[in-house]
Amino acid sequence: MTHPARDASAPAPNDGGPVLDALIRERLGRHLQALYEPVLDEGLDPRLAELMRQLDRDRQDGRD
Repeated sequence: MTHPARDASAPAPNDGGPVLDALIRERLGRHLQALYEPVLDEGLDPRLAELMRQLDRDRQDGRD
């Protein structure tokens, strides 16, 4: 499911759930970035990389 892009500084629609103010969202974002940054720096498993290349080739073949 995709969600439309939304300006992070714009107020979130309140559907009755909990509301996070801008400071909390900023702190949460920094924490998540610090948590996942080492994962992004890891190399991709060669088998997974090959599967992704195959997917790309299959998609290209489907467009032609």
